[in-house]
Amino acid sequence: MFAPQNKPIIVQSDATILLDVHDPGALEARKILAGFAYLEKSPEHIHTYALNQLSLWNAASAGIDTDTILADLNRLSRFPLPTNLVTFIRLTIEKYGSIQLYETNQDNLLFLHPRNKNIYAELRAHPKLKRLLSTEDLSAFEDLEIHGLSKAQWPEGFLLPLFERGTIKDLLMNLGYPIQDLAPLKEGQALDIKAQEILPNGKPFEIRDYQTQAVEAFLGDLKPGTGFGTIVLPCGAGKTIVGIASILDLAQETLILTSSTTAVHQWMRELREKTTLTPEQLGEYTGARKEIKPVTVGTYQVLTWRNETTQEFPHFELLRSRSWGLIIYDEVHILPAPVFRITAELQGVRRLGLTATLVREDGLEKQVFSLVGPKRFDIPWKDLEGRGWIAEAQCIEYRVDLPPASQIPYAVAGLREKFRIAAENTRKEEIVRSLLAKHQGESILLIGHYLDQLQKVAAEFHLPMLTGKTPQGERERLFESFRGGETKVLAVSKVANFAVDLPDASVAIQISGTYGSRQEEAQRLGRILRPKDHPSLFYTLVSRSTQEEEYSANRQKFLTEQGYAYTLEVWE
Repeated sequence: MFAPQNKPIIVQSDATILLDVHDPGALEARKILAGFAYLEKSPEHIHTYALNQLSLWNAASAGIDTDTILADLNRLSRFPLPTNLVTFIRLTIEKYGSIQLYETNQDNLLFLHPRNKNIYAELRAHPKLKRLLSTEDLSAFEDLEIHGLSKAQWPEGFLLPLFERGTIKDLLMNLGYPIQDLAPLKEGQALDIKAQEILPNGKPFEIRDYQTQAVEAFLGDLKPGTGFGTIVLPCGAGKTIVGIASILDLAQETLILTSSTTAVHQWMRELREKTTLTPEQLGEYTGARKEIKPVTVGTYQVLTWRNETTQEFPHFELLRSRSWGLIIYDEVHILPAPVFRITAELQGVRRLGLTATLVREDGLEKQVFSLVGPKRFDIPWKDLEGRGWIAEAQCIEYRVDLPPASQIPYAVAGLREKFRIAAENTRKEEIVRSLLAKHQGESILLIGHYLDQLQKVAAEFHLPMLTGKTPQGERERLFESFRGGETKVLAVSKVANFAVDLPDASVAIQISGTYGSRQEEAQRLGRILRPKDHPSLFYTLVSRSTQEEEYSANRQKFLTEQGYAYTLEVWE
């Protein structure tokens, strides 16, 4: 069938969108679809996107309305839009803001306002909500004021205890009603902080245009409905700078939570270099040190530590101990469940999530949306690559047969064991040897999931190895040696997936991954995306005709959506 140019998509009634990647309008369509859809499949010629509630609510929170979505789909689609899908989009977008949360003049009460009587009746009858929402006659509150609403609107709403602000948002999100939170956030303790004009390297401290746009999207005008949300930027694009710029703009005491002690030290180094914070103002909260200062940087691991599973989390008091004006959740996509729980209590504090991808294999993106905040800003990875802010990267997948000795054990193994046998394919060592020789002298990361495999390969090629068991001092020594060029090849486990700054890494060899984890694939590519004067190379080694092929294809979905193409080669 003749396909008119610049009509690259086919919109289907099952809420999927097919993108013809060969159409001249495919690049524009990919950028537009990223605003309100997510990628499901990405083979060579036709990519499949899907619409769901969360993707449309993120679009609504970013100011993309129904008319804009439908206009874009109509303009790019080869065929008329299915009427059922048009209705689905309209109804889903309308749900964002159909329930609003307002401040009252009562210290411990908020007002939950459904914008139509049907939703009001549904909430009033729901058994899980009865313990949270007061249905008493509001006329009994003589001095009650609800800021932003007239008294005529009061009958269609509920009083809500202030401390249940996060709980109700999470519950209603799961019922299909994302709350538009219009209750003001409290101000934190003032912080004496300014930006350094000149960095230690003699260069001026500059905030890039897209980083400024991200901060503006997050903070807005400091009016109700702003000051909470998630910024999505690729690794190497300066998410830390967005966090620092937010602290500078607010000038209020800040708590930063991140994924490891190494990441804590990186944040502290960046803050010392780029701001006027003094040692008395900047504290570390890790397993080794427990300091609470005007700007405190801590780990999720310490925050969620406890002696026994029946006990409370003793370090949660860190989140309540000061008048924080801002909490920054670094790598928010890995937020542990207990931190979600305490974050439900902290809805009166400005909350900034930073991540390279909101993809979670457990489906808890909804909790990030409801408790930390919706996606406020993102930018296509290839756009930043084109502007030179992140490195050009080439992705190559080598497929290699299992050795004869592993083929029968693989055939009779259970599903989980099949994956491990395929992942630990000893023939991958042949490819590693060849790639190390090919890229001799370059800064190379050898990345693996299974520690036995990683240890064996590291020993074979006499490589220093870093895992979760490596003591913190040794870990930082190895990273520093790699940054300084003394160590050219470093074997790392998944401990290096997140928040590790290795600017000179230009080659990554992934010998095994975590099943089909898309966010892990994105994070691992991110280790080599710091700008440089030559393309970075990301190699993935996969056992041919095994489960590993299927998992590898799933891991690549997110990066394919960003415009990266994988070259597939069979290792003979």
